[in-house]
Amino acid sequence: MKLYIYDHCPFCVRARMIFGLKKLDVEFITLLNDDEPTPIGLVGKKVVPILVKEDGSAMPESLDIVKYVDENYGDKLLADDIRPEINEWIKQVGSYYNHLLLPRFVQLGLDEYKTQSAIDYFVAKKTEFIGDFAENLSRSAEYIAKLTQDLTALENLIVSPEAVNGKLSLEDIVLFPMLRNLTCVKGLTFPPKVKNYVEKMAELSQVNLYSPV
Repeated sequence: MKLYIYDHCPFCVRARMIFGLKKLDVEFITLLNDDEPTPIGLVGKKVVPILVKEDGSAMPESLDIVKYVDENYGDKLLADDIRPEINEWIKQVGSYYNHLLLPRFVQLGLDEYKTQSAIDYFVAKKTEFIGDFAENLSRSAEYIAKLTQDLTALENLIVSPEAVNGKLSLEDIVLFPMLRNLTCVKGLTFPPKVKNYVEKMAELSQVNLYSPV
């Protein structure tokens, strides 16, 4: 199987996680951010992740990919439940955390930005979403302070470093990618239980962190 991804994309991390958690072989293919023909040719639109199955058919949508792999390769691993408190936390942090992340992604030397045209494409698209990158970076302290409060609140929702609610579930699939991407933010301190969870889930899912937490 092949999985088309961007390294920075949290939805791609979801799909990467199920392969790592189940120790399954897959070929990761990182697309340039401005490559429109490849995903459009596979699924009719510019999206990632895209799973090309063993039969050659292509599947988009991260949670569909996770479900397909979990249900068709080995014993089912993930429980389907997501606590309302986790959904609310994700909604809250998701409302602002890209102001911290998007300007930093292009500074990480990731494969999806190997060309200047790929960088320019990303900056143009995301500037429409969050505004000027430099202005957002100048407000980092403000966003880090807000995030520090939300990460402290998350401590109370973490049952185990090996599974956020005590058993591997979709909670891990939707939460860990957000926390993993935050490891690129210098000056952000992860509380102890969050730190332990991020480190352990990175190990279990075989998804790299951007920096130690």
